[in-house]
Amino acid sequence: MKSTPPSPAPIPTEKGALHPRNQHSSRYDFEQLVRSSPALARFLRPNPLGDRTIDFAAPDAVKALNAALLHRYYCIEHWDLPPGYLCPPIPGRADYLHYAADLLANDNTGAIPRGPQVSVLDVGVGANCIYPILGRHEYGWSFVGSEIDPQALRNARRIVAENPTLTGFVDCRHQPNTGAIFRGILRPGERFDLTLCNPPFHASAQAAAAGTLRKARNLGTAQAARPALNFGGKNNELWCPGGEVAFIRRLIAESAALPSAALWFTTLVSKASNLPPLCRALTEARAIEVRIVPMSQGQKQSRLLAWTFLDPAARRSRWAQH
Repeated sequence: MKSTPPSPAPIPTEKGALHPRNQHSSRYDFEQLVRSSPALARFLRPNPLGDRTIDFAAPDAVKALNAALLHRYYCIEHWDLPPGYLCPPIPGRADYLHYAADLLANDNTGAIPRGPQVSVLDVGVGANCIYPILGRHEYGWSFVGSEIDPQALRNARRIVAENPTLTGFVDCRHQPNTGAIFRGILRPGERFDLTLCNPPFHASAQAAAAGTLRKARNLGTAQAARPALNFGGKNNELWCPGGEVAFIRRLIAESAALPSAALWFTTLVSKASNLPPLCRALTEARAIEVRIVPMSQGQKQSRLLAWTFLDPAARRSRWAQH
């Protein structure tokens, strides 16, 4: 094993452009979405150009839009969330999944590994179960989803049980230790091809509340004394002590303790300024390769951070077996 990883090289993407395989690169076709999900109709309203849209500051409207998108594009018949839980922006989540698939393809002569033999761990599956939904439909992968929140876990399991495309291919597991990530979830000898993580990015409840207010102002709803965040989010979904950097440092440390648990460990990173300390942590952890993939959804910028402790030959041998 090398003592120092090579400098992480960003993979360029066109600013504002979604991944080429992303099904959501064009504007939402609300007429089509209503035809497949009539419940969305009551949330439609005209925009200044006379087109139909929804109020993106209204949590119920955003949840109805998500349900319609998941039904139209991912064959999900039953999807709902308990009040207040994170309602994810599907185009951005799909981008993460597609770029992660490209990582696996790079080790498989350019072909994306597909089918249930590809195993993925979703760290913090949430009540929405979004990554297993996307990954099952797009690539046929099998998933384990970890979750510390019992109510979120119950809802994710309900989504899996009520949708035949997920049942038998998604295992949602309770993480009893709020201070652990992989410990308590991985079973003896269990190995994954990929791990995914959307970490809490605020450092405190106060910072999360301030972020909610900023978003409400941007959406024109700040006149409310306690504006609702359109995408929701419970405490463990939005913040943890030390914020995003502290959480990902813990993720890196646990991955270093279990270096063969996955071919590639990955996470979203919301702020570019967080990358230098995280890359230093990966150097200290002796990761063999580190990748940084810029992602963009309109004006929103994010990035995928990926690392591995396995050399290219070991990674290629995984796919040579299939």
